[in-house]
Amino acid sequence: MSITKQYLKSKPECKITFCVPAKEAHKVEVAGDFNSWELSELKKYKNGNFKGQFNVPVDQKYQFRYIIDGQWINEAEADGYQWNDFAAAENSVLEV
Repeated sequence: MSITKQYLKSKPECKITFCVPAKEAHKVEVAGDFNSWELSELKKYKNGNFKGQFNVPVDQKYQFRYIIDGQWINEAEADGYQWNDFAAAENSVLEV
C-alpha cells in the first residue's frame, strides 16, 4: 500500500493518492476524517491496484482506514497510528 502527497501551489491543499495492491480483492474503499467517514470506493486497475484521490486542507492530521472486501485494514506506510475509542482499534494517521 502507498500514499502519495502532492502539495498544490495554487491553494493550501494537498492531493492525496491512495494506492492499494489487492489483486484478489473485489472491492477496496477508504474512509476517514477527510470524507466524514463515508466509504469511498477506489477504482480497480488491470494491474490489480486500487486507486483514489482526495484534495485535503494542509496543516492537519487525518485518521483513516481501508476496507478491503468488508475488512477494515490500516495503511502500513501511514505517518502514524492513533487509538480510536469508537472503533476500539488503531486508525492510520495521515499528516499533511
